Amino acid sequence: MNTRQRILDASLALFNQHGERAVSTNHIASHLAMSPGNLYYHFNNKQQIIFELVNRYQTRVLEVLQVPGDRPLTVTDKIMYLQGILAGLWEYRFIHRDMEHLLAADDELKQQYQSFFRHCLQQVVQIYRGLRAAGIIAIDDDSIDSLALNTWIVVTSWVSFLRTSLLADEHQSLDMQQLQGGVYQVFALERPYLTEAFRDEVVELQHNFAPRPQWLDHLS
Repeated sequence: MNTRQRILDASLALFNQHGERAVSTNHIASHLAMSPGNLYYHFNNKQQIIFELVNRYQTRVLEVLQVPGDRPLTVTDKIMYLQGILAGLWEYRFIHRDMEHLLAADDELKQQYQSFFRHCLQQVVQIYRGLRAAGIIAIDDDSIDSLALNTWIVVTSWVSFLRTSLLADEHQSLDMQQLQGGVYQVFALERPYLTEAFRDEVVELQHNFAPRPQWLDHLS
């Protein structure tokens, strides 16, 4: 592994663990047992590291959200989309944890993220149209647009929601089970639109892949 890649991987791990604002380039260099000068040879500042990590995250998400052009969508596709997005959200969880701060600090990154958001939203709309064409959901175009936006909001705000509403303190760590609660909520958003032919199969998938979060039981 080359030095540039080592810096990116170490930065990602530290950002995820401590939050981007708590990690400096000196912390990253110390973690890698290298001099700050060596790090600056590859990246002029921390913002360049963040920019590249965000690019990697965005590329990964857009690859996941591809709609096959040679066959109808299936229920299996639905779970693959959710698994892929969940994996990316987990691997780059610092991004959505610190999103407002990251975008406020870099106008170029903000413009890029806004373009990324629009592209992703278009892809999610196409996925829901594909699920409608396959007979899995019954929904009109206006409702598809709203469902796509609500799905995006749930997925991208889930980390912040967990940190502010459920974690005991700022030092408590997230885990995959907690993140899967967001997947459960996406299924819940889609449930009213399921067709009778697929309702039982999709509901079973919801409970098997992302069981109802235990903390929801306390609200009942």
